[in-house]
Amino acid sequence: MSRRAADLAISTGRVQVGDHIASLGETVEPSTKVALDGKPLTSRATSTLIMLNKPKGYISSRTRQGKSPILFELLPEQFQTLRTVGRLDRDSTGLILLTDDGAFIQRHTHPSFEKEKVYEVTLNQPLSISGLQSLEAGVKLSDGLSHIQVKSQKGNELTLILSEGRNRQIRRTFAALGYKVRRLHRIQVGKYLLENLTSGQWRELKMGSEA
Repeated sequence: MSRRAADLAISTGRVQVGDHIASLGETVEPSTKVALDGKPLTSRATSTLIMLNKPKGYISSRTRQGKSPILFELLPEQFQTLRTVGRLDRDSTGLILLTDDGAFIQRHTHPSFEKEKVYEVTLNQPLSISGLQSLEAGVKLSDGLSHIQVKSQKGNELTLILSEGRNRQIRRTFAALGYKVRRLHRIQVGKYLLENLTSGQWRELKMGSEA
């Protein structure tokens, strides 16, 4: 079930840990018996992790929105129940991870873990010195300050590092500075690199100890 459904099951008393009713946020040891609606649960022996190079025009959703295709259409049937580790908007391309490991998703999406994501961005015009200084200071958005690090710049082409993951954050940040993002391509999430995976292709990864 999804994290939200699991939270609801716990808060309504459907989950038992050992000899007591579970509470939200409770730590559970691997050897502890856990039951849902009285039925014992077993932990998954292994987790699945997929890397996909998302093409432009696909949305990071399980259900279609209008005529736009969904990225799950690029995956075989056995991976249709995986969840995305963060999102990329329809016009953005590049690395997106999918897994059935909720703890992995939490570690790679919650800002407290500071997992860096690296993007290649093309603007409609070169970033000015004042624009660069604004990025370094933090750009004020409706949902708080946006901090984006510029790793390199060549004309209107930038390589950016982002440790957050708010909705369309890069596009909104540059829009606030008077720029338009022409291309946004993600090449890295944490230790996972897109490398030579072609657009629309995927591969299964091993979940290392850092994951």
